[in-house]
Amino acid sequence: MLLIDETAHANRWRSRHPGEKAFLALGLLLLAVVLPPWPGAVLTGTAALALLLGGARVPWRTALRLLALPLGFVLVGALPLLVTVGGDPWLALAPGGPARAAALVGRSLAAVSCLVLFAATTPLADTLPRLRWVPPAVLEITLLVYRMLFLLLDSLTAVREAQSLRMGFRTRRTTFRSLAAQGGAVFVRAFDRAGLASRGYDGSLRVRVPARTVSPGFVAASAVLLVAVPVLALGTAP
Repeated sequence: MLLIDETAHANRWRSRHPGEKAFLALGLLLLAVVLPPWPGAVLTGTAALALLLGGARVPWRTALRLLALPLGFVLVGALPLLVTVGGDPWLALAPGGPARAAALVGRSLAAVSCLVLFAATTPLADTLPRLRWVPPAVLEITLLVYRMLFLLLDSLTAVREAQSLRMGFRTRRTTFRSLAAQGGAVFVRAFDRAGLASRGYDGSLRVRVPARTVSPGFVAASAVLLVAVPVLALGTAP
């Protein structure tokens, strides 16, 4: 199981209704996009991380691992804002570049933190079946792809371990040969395990969703936070 799925099933907010968490996380995401980077992005990102660590009780090491990859992409994307190319000198520090890069990094990290807040507290399998307004065909394809991802990862691990035990990665030549065989074996194995005919598929996927009630207190507290953040941000903006 992927780390984010494992976290989504084991956090303190696991039993809360997905709509509550979507209202909170997506509301913070909207604020991260529309508010000024300073101090709006800082306040929004801090609130999202505080809720992730203190509210959902996700370990900080896990949160750091979930944010590490997006952080790398954000930092790499901000580097071009720091320099200008083609002038005299050919490579120079861009006027206002550090400020634009800092604004981009701050807003992006705030938005990513809001998305991680929702993704790390809400399993996808608990969310998709509740999207009644989405066409059933789209939901079924999404659920199938989601299931296939785990089957592919499981099959990849099993096939790779079997090849390693048979010295399939001993040399460069055997490595390429093993990788080629691995691609075909993994696809066939996963496709066979994901078959629906033996599961009584008749044109629709019926998924049992546990009943969850919306907490008025949680929604009210979320609304207060979503109002307080922009008030504080706009009140302290330079």
